[in-house]
Amino acid sequence: MLAELKITQLRHFVWVAELKSFHAAAEKAHRTQPAISLSIRDLENKLGQPLFEKRNTRAAKTELTPFGQYFIPRAKELIAHHDRLAEDMALLAERKTGHLRLASVPSIANQVLPELLMEFVGNTPDLHISFYDDNSEAVLKMVERQQVDFGISNLFHPEEHRDKTFMPIWEDAIGVVCPCDHPLADKKTLHWRELGKHRLIGNGTTRLLEDTDAAPLLRRAQFYISNMISLIAMLEAGLGITTLPRYAFPRESSKLCFIPLSEPVVKRHVGIVQLKNRSMSPPAQALIDFILNRYPA
Repeated sequence: MLAELKITQLRHFVWVAELKSFHAAAEKAHRTQPAISLSIRDLENKLGQPLFEKRNTRAAKTELTPFGQYFIPRAKELIAHHDRLAEDMALLAERKTGHLRLASVPSIANQVLPELLMEFVGNTPDLHISFYDDNSEAVLKMVERQQVDFGISNLFHPEEHRDKTFMPIWEDAIGVVCPCDHPLADKKTLHWRELGKHRLIGNGTTRLLEDTDAAPLLRRAQFYISNMISLIAMLEAGLGITTLPRYAFPRESSKLCFIPLSEPVVKRHVGIVQLKNRSMSPPAQALIDFILNRYPA
């Protein structure tokens, strides 16, 4: 049966060997000399060999046996490995290292996360983050398949995702996005019926109109574009109009305008999505706590 070596006993052994004195090792360990002697004796019993030569006088320096000389570099290696592992785990528990996998819908990824993540990682240079930017459906799939620690998305139909928990963080209203020279561009607000005679482009967020009076618009969409970059390019080119949450509106665009939808008033709730009954890694939980502190309910 293999001996179970205690790190404390290995430290005592190394200190006695380096200081060549049980008394000096006891002072360094803040223990009594008999306690250090007992620790070394127990280690020797586990190894089945003496580690130090028998001393003839109190003044004699403590010397290693040949077995002790063979063992000491290995003891130091074990101590170093233990200390590295303990430090890594302490840093991980303090959210200062590790690997965090996160997925988010483009609107929050563009408008919120750059500044938020910059502050979060400011004091954690050893924390590695893999970030995925995709539509809500893709984010939910990544959470479901455990490809990410958690996602930032909205749940269109919570009853379809009973295996997940959802913490709402951000709220925005749905509006109409059109070119600035479009006939609707001068409107302050819009009723959904006013959209009927214009070419509508569907996208990943238009599902928010389901179960509202504006649901007929979904059937009239001539185009469906899932990628936000392509959608914005098509809108700027004058291909049509679309509906988007305000967070998803490209504020940097000088060619598009956002008009609130007053009838129906549709609000989107975006938040943290994670699997039920699954513990978060320390870095993931740290980011969740950071977001919750930044955006209290």
